[in-house]
Amino acid sequence: MQNVHTLLYAVLLTYIPLHSWFIQLLDDDVVSLISLTLIVNPRCRYDAHLSSISQLTLLLYLMTQCQLKLSQPVTSLAQTLSYIKFARIKFGRYLVDQLTLKLSERKMVQYLEFLLRCSCLMFLVLFQCLGFEL
Repeated sequence: MQNVHTLLYAVLLTYIPLHSWFIQLLDDDVVSLISLTLIVNPRCRYDAHLSSISQLTLLLYLMTQCQLKLSQPVTSLAQTLSYIKFARIKFGRYLVDQLTLKLSERKMVQYLEFLLRCSCLMFLVLFQCLGFEL
């Protein structure tokens, strides 16, 4: 979290070019996102700003993935979601960054909605077990 906080308030961000050797290290979702971007907008292949991703965006995406896989507390997920939203506003002017941050946000929101549905079902079952009618 400290690295994200440092990058959120940085004056300049480090951008990583999306070369084929680097794309191989990413997970399927991000690779698909980048591939679709290159198919839809071939101009992205030749423009350095369109064919790179910021260190902050990668860090937020990886942090999101780790938190979802490790079932972190909702407060931690909410904090990461607020970082993603802030990064989209402050640094989301490049296409791949914007799309990757949106993907991270969407994954986080879907997981939070899933937790909410599970909690509602758990309380419903608990009330029924205690004899309350809803």
